[in-house]
Amino acid sequence: MSPRAGNTGPRTLAFVESPVQLLNVLEWAHAHAPGAELTLVVLSPTDPMTRGQLRRMAELAREEGHEVRWEEARGGPGAPFQTIGGLAGMLRRADRVVLGDPFSRYVQLLLTITRAPDLVVVDDGTATMEFVAQLARGERLVRWHRKGGRPSPRDLAFAPISAAARRRLTPGEGRGVGIFSSMPMTETPAGVTVSVNAFAWTRARFGPPRITKGADMVGTSLVETGVVDADRYLEAVTGLAKTHGATRYFAHRREATDKLHRLAVETGLEIVRPDLPLELIARRGPIGRTILSFPSTVVHTLPLALAGTEVRVSVCDIDPDWLTETASPRAQGFLSGVTGSARDVHRLSAVSVAPVV
Repeated sequence: MSPRAGNTGPRTLAFVESPVQLLNVLEWAHAHAPGAELTLVVLSPTDPMTRGQLRRMAELAREEGHEVRWEEARGGPGAPFQTIGGLAGMLRRADRVVLGDPFSRYVQLLLTITRAPDLVVVDDGTATMEFVAQLARGERLVRWHRKGGRPSPRDLAFAPISAAARRRLTPGEGRGVGIFSSMPMTETPAGVTVSVNAFAWTRARFGPPRITKGADMVGTSLVETGVVDADRYLEAVTGLAKTHGATRYFAHRREATDKLHRLAVETGLEIVRPDLPLELIARRGPIGRTILSFPSTVVHTLPLALAGTEVRVSVCDIDPDWLTETASPRAQGFLSGVTGSARDVHRLSAVSVAPVV
């Protein structure tokens, strides 16, 4: 178990909007701030799956001795103003701010309020790789699956705040910036301190898991984000399941219910809606000896969480023919980079699927 948080050290304020971000704040606290006065602020989204996982993660954070503040940040037209107003005092008093999604407009707005001399970015999945690269090149902060598109009027209106947040995330006199990540970094911004998230808290807190003989599959939200065609994705999942004998499909929290229903009917896979991030589900077990995935965060994190076990993570490449017409021009290169930079995984060729007519 981690040392329980106490009342010593700098006042640390952490902002999270997803279960994975909250998990990585706990990992950061375990590795770098045992005994810190840590307040976790959950900027709650609206979708039920994410909210459910966040509530479970909040319970674990409280068990570790941290204070958790739940904000209905998207609970209506006036919610953002109410949330920001209620947090302004805490932001101004904080000595250190930890955040999980520097692309979030909510977080960018909060960054314009704080004057904390120490900022830390923890992983929000593979998006961290893109954030670090953009920060190193001095580019505006844009999520990889949207890059290449024309800015919307809303993007243009928010541009000054986004630019101010990027400046706050750039190290300067009296301001340190750290990145705590399990993702590979090809470019490191000047002056930024990078430390490795090895999932030590997860391994100490859970497991080792019971390992079954079969294979499990990890779902992705690439269809929901408009990157991959739904029919091609279904055919690829079907092919992988048959080839490797997969029986369970761990759904991504953003996957649409109708897509999952179709997957269950047409593939026979048992659809599992995890109540915690997959790293914790896998570490608790039972889990298949082989885990099949498409390019995503878990090809980097699961080998760390499952270190010392006999579980093998296998990742299937995304065929360029699976991409939608509206996918970002950067999509194929980014997804290939996610797979190619993963350590301790077995790489599978893209599954052949019949052409869509």
